[in-house]
Amino acid sequence: MAEERQEGMGGGKVAADELRLLIERAERLEEEKKGISDDIKDVFAEAKGRGYDGKAMKKIMAIRKKKKEEYQEEEAILEVYMQALGMV
Repeated sequence: MAEERQEGMGGGKVAADELRLLIERAERLEEEKKGISDDIKDVFAEAKGRGYDGKAMKKIMAIRKKKKEEYQEEEAILEVYMQALGMV
């Protein structure tokens, strides 16, 4: 009968049941993550079908994640750089 804890590669003890449960939990979360990713793709496909621009939507989502001051600072720096390059 195998012991519950066995020597690991680093010489430490490994609890096989605990390790298996952690791996299985991570695998389930990876499956959920893929499902959510597929759902997000479906939303963008629907938006495209209705005439919306996916890139613009993603940009808006990125902006909404930031604090107002952080976004304004980034925009100000971008404006300065674009002016320096003669782009505006």
